[in-house]
Amino acid sequence: MSTGSRPDSRASGPTIMSAGSRPGINSNASLPFRSALDVDIVFPKKDDSTHAARITSAPHGMCGRISHRYVFATLCSMGLAITYGLKVNFHVCIVTMINHTALAKTGEDEGHGGGGESNCVAKMANGSKAADTGPMDGPFTWNPIIQGVLLSAYFYGYLVTQLIGGRLSEVLSAKWTFGVATLLNIVFTLLTPTAAYTSWGALLVIRILEGMMGGVTLPATHVLLSKWSPKSEMSRLSSAVYAGLSLGTVLSVSSTGLIAGTLGWEVVFYIHGSLALIFIVLWSTLVYDSPAFHPWISSSEKNLIMDSTGHDHHHKDSPPVPWKAIWMSKPFWAILISHTGSNFGWYMLLTELPSYMSGILGFDIKSNALLSALPFLVMWVYSILFGNLMDHLGARGIMTRTQMTKLATGIAAFIPAICLVVVTFVGCDKALAVFLLTLCTGTFGSMYSGFLANHIQIAPIFAGTLMAITNTVATIPGMVVPSFVGAMIHEHNTIDKWRVIFCTTAGILTAQGIQYMFLASGEEEEWSSKAHNPDD
Repeated sequence: MSTGSRPDSRASGPTIMSAGSRPGINSNASLPFRSALDVDIVFPKKDDSTHAARITSAPHGMCGRISHRYVFATLCSMGLAITYGLKVNFHVCIVTMINHTALAKTGEDEGHGGGGESNCVAKMANGSKAADTGPMDGPFTWNPIIQGVLLSAYFYGYLVTQLIGGRLSEVLSAKWTFGVATLLNIVFTLLTPTAAYTSWGALLVIRILEGMMGGVTLPATHVLLSKWSPKSEMSRLSSAVYAGLSLGTVLSVSSTGLIAGTLGWEVVFYIHGSLALIFIVLWSTLVYDSPAFHPWISSSEKNLIMDSTGHDHHHKDSPPVPWKAIWMSKPFWAILISHTGSNFGWYMLLTELPSYMSGILGFDIKSNALLSALPFLVMWVYSILFGNLMDHLGARGIMTRTQMTKLATGIAAFIPAICLVVVTFVGCDKALAVFLLTLCTGTFGSMYSGFLANHIQIAPIFAGTLMAITNTVATIPGMVVPSFVGAMIHEHNTIDKWRVIFCTTAGILTAQGIQYMFLASGEEEEWSSKAHNPDD
């Protein structure tokens, strides 16, 4: 590693280059991303001069040849995928848990997925092909009110542990806060079938407890990202980590439908929970709270990260939270409003997309599971590519951090808003409708490089607390959306009703995107800088 002066923290960030200035290799052939072996990192200066820092292998074994920030990002993404997968599998499973035939005899099988036929479903039923026979029957005769309570229970638990998780992660250990919460989430998942057969009240308790464990994971993730992400790789790493939310949705929605349809709904929880236990072993062994405490990381990678973040990672005491300064901060309010408004659209797609696919477009259960997962698969791939693009633009000095966070948030707001409005005017054109919903969901992935990473930019030392605050408020749409949609389609599940639903969602997305353009910033706030550099 070269021994020149440290890179200017105001520089646009490091560019990863192949093989550095080795003889015979073009030193101008830069690559935007490389997580493999033996790379050069060049820090651009304002006077166009460069300062190179060569990452070399550690003296002992293969561990030193691994970029451990990418190991962290991979495992954290896996952890979020598990948390989200265990969150949404119940939303798919409940369709096969309910005895629809018994409820239909009492006139109570209405609401989500019931309450009449859409125009497209009616046309399909009157066509030459036979209509779908409907969902399979399960053992439970829970009426729509009980179903709604159970579907919302996760969010009630999720709501109450955000701040606790944020402060535990900042003051004690983000690694163990995340790991223990995920382990308990897995345990509660394995207990779900037993609780369901005991009573719906027992299942309600289990879902609330799962939500409480899930509530600490995002604040803990933000704390870990603030310790492991060089500023020049913030978009890339945060997108890679939070893409796990989309991946978890894809794997959970698609596998739940297949497993429940062939092996039974109980097996879904046993398989998902058992496989997730493997992650706990990897997380406990390979992830650490910061580079300062990692026993295998090379000194060059450790210095790269710590020089960029500007934190004293050995200092365990967390400064007091400047609550007044936070609530007076315009960039913080920009994040809070965008997080809440965006989550209205996100939960609309996450929880109601299967209902629209089935009730309006008329897809059968198996097709619905796969097609409902497709948009989230696109979102997963797109968000990773978009994060790399943002870091590339920043490293080249083409865009500032403020411009990048506004662009990312704008894309995640305005394009989905347009798609949601247009999709209600395409009639029964299934292919076009699926394309628009896929484009809508996919471009939501830009938010991982936008407002969702912005907490770390404006206040890295309080990233967990800020994420806890905004995610607490942003959880409210998770409880509002099912009730809103249920009230709209309870009696008449028609395209006209969904036009009102989607246009309302589009208006909220547009409003939050506009305010973010005016209030947001990608630079660290003065009150945050003073907190972790009190002597400056």
